[in-house]
Amino acid sequence: MTDRLTVVLEKDIRDDDAQPLIEAIKQMRGVLDVQPLMANIESYIAQSRARAELGQKLWDILYPKT
Repeated sequence: MTDRLTVVLEKDIRDDDAQPLIEAIKQMRGVLDVQPLMANIESYIAQSRARAELGQKLWDILYPKT
């Protein structure tokens, strides 16, 4: 099982041109966030996962499944 994917475009595109693609990828199941390539991607992934996990725990406290 893979826990991350990398999308490589055939050429560099402007940020505003990439926005529709970013929004489309965000709609896929299991996607926490999509960002342009960053210098420290491992740190960004860990922060996104921790934020999502904390958010889910808060929802579970606010709306318990009973």
